[in-house]
Amino acid sequence: MINEKLPKIWYGGDYNPEQWGKEDWDEDVRMFKLAGIDVATLNVFSWALNQPNEETYDFAWLDEQIERLYQNGIYTCLATSTAAHPAWMAKKYPDVLRVDYQGRKRKFGGRHNSCPNSPTYRKYAEQMADQLGERYKDHPGVLIWHVSNEYGGYCYCDNCAENFRKWLQEKYGNLASLNKAWNTRFWGHTFYDWDEIVPPNALSEEWNGDSTSFQGISLDYRIFQSDSLLECFKLERDVLKKHTPTIPITTNLMGIYKELDYFKWGREMDVVSWDNYPAYDTPESFTAMRHDLMRGLKSGQPFMLMEQTPSQQNWQPYNSLKRPGVMRLWSYQAVARGADTVMFFQLRRSVGACEKYHGAVIEHVGHENTRVFRETAALGKELSKLSNTLLDARVKAKVAIVFDWENRWATELSSGPSKALDYVNEVHKYYAALFGENISVDMIGVDEDLSKYEIVFAPVLYMVKSGYANKVKEFVQNGGTFVTTFFSGIVNEHDLVTLGGYPGELRDLLGIWVEEIDSLPPEEKNQIVVKKEVGSLTGSYECSLLFDIIHSEGAEVLAEYGSDFYAGTPVITCNSYGKGKAYYVGTCPDTAFLTDFVKTICDEKEIKPLLDVPKGVEVTERSKDGFSYLFVMNHNASTIEFEISEGTDLLTGKEFNGTTSLDGYGVMIVKK
Repeated sequence: MINEKLPKIWYGGDYNPEQWGKEDWDEDVRMFKLAGIDVATLNVFSWALNQPNEETYDFAWLDEQIERLYQNGIYTCLATSTAAHPAWMAKKYPDVLRVDYQGRKRKFGGRHNSCPNSPTYRKYAEQMADQLGERYKDHPGVLIWHVSNEYGGYCYCDNCAENFRKWLQEKYGNLASLNKAWNTRFWGHTFYDWDEIVPPNALSEEWNGDSTSFQGISLDYRIFQSDSLLECFKLERDVLKKHTPTIPITTNLMGIYKELDYFKWGREMDVVSWDNYPAYDTPESFTAMRHDLMRGLKSGQPFMLMEQTPSQQNWQPYNSLKRPGVMRLWSYQAVARGADTVMFFQLRRSVGACEKYHGAVIEHVGHENTRVFRETAALGKELSKLSNTLLDARVKAKVAIVFDWENRWATELSSGPSKALDYVNEVHKYYAALFGENISVDMIGVDEDLSKYEIVFAPVLYMVKSGYANKVKEFVQNGGTFVTTFFSGIVNEHDLVTLGGYPGELRDLLGIWVEEIDSLPPEEKNQIVVKKEVGSLTGSYECSLLFDIIHSEGAEVLAEYGSDFYAGTPVITCNSYGKGKAYYVGTCPDTAFLTDFVKTICDEKEIKPLLDVPKGVEVTERSKDGFSYLFVMNHNASTIEFEISEGTDLLTGKEFNGTTSLDGYGVMIVKK
């Protein structure tokens, strides 16, 4: 459990009492109690209030709020306030200000406006964490530390350039190795002095974000910036650990956020937390995939849902309300996939600035007579009744999908073959097919142990890092099933092509050679014509985007192309390797193919859906102390019926034995 002081699913969210007067505080507490809120996140953006000048710290307001909440049975998730530096710091020490992608020096303003390699920022951020750690180390109301907030954004200033060069020297040792890794003889880019290296941005190697002349330097700069921001987190974390070694420390991540390698971050956090903000039309499978990814950052350890909105967001193009029941449904979706907290941004809606129209537990009207508050309070009561039943319960999966940030960066920097190739979308297509079958999935990084899985999918494994091919071969040799796709096995960890034919180091495992890769606009279609019926695979399917021209080198050809000059050549193959199998999907198939394909692969391993339910119903499972907790979540607006042989609904006490029904947007948690 995250902290034994509060042995239940934590319920609460971000609270900004400093934006309100004292006359509101007692009313806030009264309503928090009505809603069952027991955790409030304080001090997220209060650096300027805590430190009005270089020499002065003033925590009187924070003392009062932590104590007020604690006396009313509400614990504090205490942030360090370092997500936005004060104006006086930017004025006196301009090195804290970032330089943007276009090479422009920022002025004070916005939010994430601090250079991660600024000595000034690091000095004062560490001092702030030190002050807070010393002051609140013995307060019984402090439940967890929340360092900064939603880290992100790159900087291209002189401090970053200098530290990038130092980082490169540690990574490569000498310029000869760097020049080789970056292939700098192309376009006469050979470096003879470390100071000749400049950050890749719109003034040097890059344009339009992910377009670059040299993938090597652009890839390394992304790794460096992610590492730099992580160093800032670790700096505050370490000083807090000095004062409070037993209080857990987190920072809120953002799902599939592009700029940071969250697998590295997860290893440095006591507990992973993240902020979930799907749009009105986000597929349920996409949200589920992000929950599973956050759980995967620490090998299946439960995570925190740090933020979601009770209803409306403010920053999307179309900020729709959550329909009645959807907030509860989406909250339980997080719990079902490993969350041990349900928390909101925000507890009281701001009166001004850019988040004043972002939803809150307490709306601008200021009382409890709102739909949002009633739904929030009802969920709070349910979570209280669940007590510690689900805490530390684990999601068990026999199927994994590989997700790797460096592979993602490299794919998107690849200068072809298609601007429509989107790594996250390709991963999600396979996840969505498994989600549709209600097959539990772990989202894993390349460092994860594969031996605990029966099937591993690695869509668009463009980059094969040193040693990873052997790791996959061992997995298959021992009986595992490995599935990869087009645009895999192309480069090594430096984004240099693996010579000798695609798919590089995976060639013998897959038993194929890819001679060419055809790229056509997404609306251009070909056909996957099944040559040998296997499981559910039969007939013909559509495919698009990329088309590998494949030669079998021992792999069995399961399907061929139906048209174009490569009609009749392999597109889907299966290679026996040791005790296992390795499948290759040489194109981007339609949904019908993926549905039949994953069902076939899972049937071969006798991996079955958790429950037979109608379309639009999500089922997942957590286990603890010999008990299974089956979450059944109806994403349809209408009532559905299904069969369940046994179990008790934790939310209603209902016993099951046969046909049962579930209302639109309804949830069951079945203890078996």
